[in-house]
Amino acid sequence: MANVESFDLDHSKVHAPYVRLAGLKRTPHGDAVSKYDLRLLQPNAAAIDPAAIHTLEHLLAGYLRDHLQGVLDVSPMGCRTGMYMAVIAEPDEQGVLEAFGAALRDVAAHDQQIPGVSELECGNYRDHDLEAARVHAQTALSAGLKIQKTVLLNR
Repeated sequence: MANVESFDLDHSKVHAPYVRLAGLKRTPHGDAVSKYDLRLLQPNAAAIDPAAIHTLEHLLAGYLRDHLQGVLDVSPMGCRTGMYMAVIAEPDEQGVLEAFGAALRDVAAHDQQIPGVSELECGNYRDHDLEAARVHAQTALSAGLKIQKTVLLNR
């Protein structure tokens, strides 16, 4: 099986909430695609409930694109402690940190209908929790976002 970068991360030595450059790939034409770890909760200490992370996914998918050019995808982590974001090019971590903070402020203030929530637009449209998503966004902001360097497992 191919090596997966996130399995090399020492999850006991990172400190959420944070932004971390998780990987950089080059396309056959030489274009850069950067993958960021946008961690809201401390790994193995807590998890975002499925309805809240689903809502965070919908909101951050739009709000991150409002604050950062080239966003390809925003996806929840299977462990439910944050999101992965894929972006074209190599934005600096400080710029990603600022965009993530701005997007979380937008989520915390969101008081309208969740975008993309209908049977036609979403594969599980009944499973959302806007209030919990807003609380997670505000909690991460209050804790203070930072840039986290990658800490690899000692193998």
